[in-house]
Amino acid sequence: MVVPGCCGSRGGGGGRFADMKGLTLQVLLGRRFMMFASLLIMNTAGLSYIFGLYSGEIKSKLGYDQTTLNLISFYQDLGANIGVISGLINEITPPWVVLAMGASFSFFGYFMIWLSVTGRIAKPHVWQMCLYICIGSNSQPFVNTGALATAIKSIPESRGLVIGVLKGYTGLSGAIITQVYHALYVDDAKSLILLIAWLPSAICLAFLRTIRVIKATRQPNEIRLFYNFLYISLCLAGFLMVVIIVEKRVDFTQSEYGGSAAVVLFLLFLPLAVVIMDEYKVWKSKKEALNDPGSLKITTEEATPTKSPVHPPQTGTSTISLAEPGAEKEQVSCWKTMFQPPN
Repeated sequence: MVVPGCCGSRGGGGGRFADMKGLTLQVLLGRRFMMFASLLIMNTAGLSYIFGLYSGEIKSKLGYDQTTLNLISFYQDLGANIGVISGLINEITPPWVVLAMGASFSFFGYFMIWLSVTGRIAKPHVWQMCLYICIGSNSQPFVNTGALATAIKSIPESRGLVIGVLKGYTGLSGAIITQVYHALYVDDAKSLILLIAWLPSAICLAFLRTIRVIKATRQPNEIRLFYNFLYISLCLAGFLMVVIIVEKRVDFTQSEYGGSAAVVLFLLFLPLAVVIMDEYKVWKSKKEALNDPGSLKITTEEATPTKSPVHPPQTGTSTISLAEPGAEKEQVSCWKTMFQPPN
């Protein structure tokens, strides 16, 4: 016995599943999602900005004076600014190698500091603490190189916007991690050290295969996507500024910290919704073009290019003048073109 409409419903369900699968693959494999992943990774590249939150814990638990703490801070800045090694490695390896190295450096350096502060290992010497924090902070150049350089190579036509948006999120990273830390641990500085040991590493490892060079033609509305990222980052920066000012004047409870952190995370992941909506529009337009054969009008007259008549060369003064060196383009001085952007 055959139930009417049974096969049609199955076909409709299978078609919807195929459409959903195709849209999901387009989102995950597109360079818009790669830009969002770079944004999240760069958002963990500002760990050196929050040293003041846990430096007092290092000083009190390990018995250091202010001079020793300043020395440790110097080695943190040293590690955060040595980017030559990551750049050289990025020239000969794919981006996932650089990101994996940055994740391992971050976890090892800050995890060893957490073990030292919590007393789970013997008190390290000062040079060991300097080495730990230098290795941990040196993960930032690897993360910067792996995510930022790859995004520029994938989107060279909008590299100015890409650099501005990604570096803007790097500047906000310290304030964002601070809000998450207060929401989870309030004022437990030892837990903050553990947080910055595993969270940036986990984010880098999660997007290892996403960050890659993607060569694709520029979509007509792609420039609008980067402007939306920029507007969202400005809203996030404004909210963080207001929250930080209020927190200085009012004592927040953990639930209030949780509310502010929830808003911060919402604004942080809002670009993902923009990416999905943008990819859906592209996917829908492609599907409509495939389902509507009337939109593809190809005729023999249009497909055949018009050829201009070829005249045989004539012997005379006119052909000689075409070959004269005076007809060549004049050389423009570099002083006039030095401020013009490259192609």
